[in-house]
Amino acid sequence: MVKAIQIGLGHWGFSWSKDVIPKVPTVEMVGYVDTNPEATARIQDELGVDAKLCFTSLEDAAKHTDATLALCTLRTEAHYPVVKRCLELGFNVLVEKPFTTTIAQGKELVALAKAQNKLLMVSQNYRHQPAPIAAADLIEAGKFGALNMVSLDFRRHGPSQGYRYWDMPDPLLADMSIHHFDLMRMVLGDEPKRLTCRTWNPMGSPFHFDPSGAALIEFERGTMLSYRASWMNTGPVTPWAGEWVMDAAEGQIVWSSRDHFRDKAGPDRLAVRPLDGELQPVQLATVAFPDRTGTLSTIAAAVDTGVIPPRFSSGEDNLKSLALVRATILSASRNGDWVEIEEVMQ
Repeated sequence: MVKAIQIGLGHWGFSWSKDVIPKVPTVEMVGYVDTNPEATARIQDELGVDAKLCFTSLEDAAKHTDATLALCTLRTEAHYPVVKRCLELGFNVLVEKPFTTTIAQGKELVALAKAQNKLLMVSQNYRHQPAPIAAADLIEAGKFGALNMVSLDFRRHGPSQGYRYWDMPDPLLADMSIHHFDLMRMVLGDEPKRLTCRTWNPMGSPFHFDPSGAALIEFERGTMLSYRASWMNTGPVTPWAGEWVMDAAEGQIVWSSRDHFRDKAGPDRLAVRPLDGELQPVQLATVAFPDRTGTLSTIAAAVDTGVIPPRFSSGEDNLKSLALVRATILSASRNGDWVEIEEVMQ
């Protein structure tokens, strides 16, 4: 059993408190931290949390609890200072995505975690779903040979579907696409080399910044990935992880993941198509702790045993996913010029 505190009890943080933490039996909550007394009052009133477990400062929580894990569920701009302080206080840390707002901040936190001999993990929850796990396993096993071309499509219509962050800079690339970029790296088992990206704001859009984009990403082993995504698409809604077609030398792997929308939910799906053959559905294994429960249970196990599992989304690993965010934004600002990943990593 790993003892933990949670920092940040706002809208998304409350979702963690209510919908995620209670489903992970290997974590014992010994503290909840928020500077807003209304936030701590809410978890007491609605979730029955003891007032003795609620704190208004991280220092108080560290002083009065024996937690070894800090769960940081704050707004993105607060990640860097709060995670830094957690590491300085000797906590292992699980932080929501995006990890930090800059590569430099991310590198500093990775170095600090190493110096403190503590785990730093980013909650890339899409990794903990049946379809991407199965797809990554198939690619690693060489199913259908070398990958050639991958296409990924994400379609949502923000104005009619509850996504209303009209004022958010880069509402697609900086907020949503980090999930897709991270899955690309995990599933392909490869790292991005360079890319070109364009973004735009459709006529009549309520967004102040571009909600639609397209990118071509070249990976180290030569795979080219075509990415199209939009918060202003009026076509059929895709699952949150998008629709993937992975073309290899001797066939294709087709999959989608996190297929839920409002009050509807569907299973992950994966199928294979041999060269000149028919599409064949694949039975997917059940994931004991899916989605966000997967990230929390994974770091709890790592803290408890000292064993780091495969495809662990450490802060160091996540720097390359964050680099895809920064590179696509940079390329779009240069009207689609090719950007080397090494440029943003430096």
